[in-house]
Amino acid sequence: MQAAAKPRKVNCPSCGTATEFSSANPDRPFCSERCRLMDLGDWAAEKFRIPDTTPPDLDDEPLNG
Repeated sequence: MQAAAKPRKVNCPSCGTATEFSSANPDRPFCSERCRLMDLGDWAAEKFRIPDTTPPDLDDEPLNG
C-alpha cells in the first residue's frame, strides 16, 4: 500500500503564512478568503503595475503603419 502524498505548502502572497496548496484549500495560493480579497482589491486599485518602457516617439505611431 502506498502512503498518501504530503500536501505541498506555499507562502501566502499577501501575508506570508505557510498554507496548503491543494484542492482542499479553496483560496489557494492564499491562506484565507481575507487575503485573497485583499489581493483582488489591490489589483482593482491598480497597485500592481508593469512599467511601460516604450520610447515616447513610438507611442505616437499608428498601429498599422
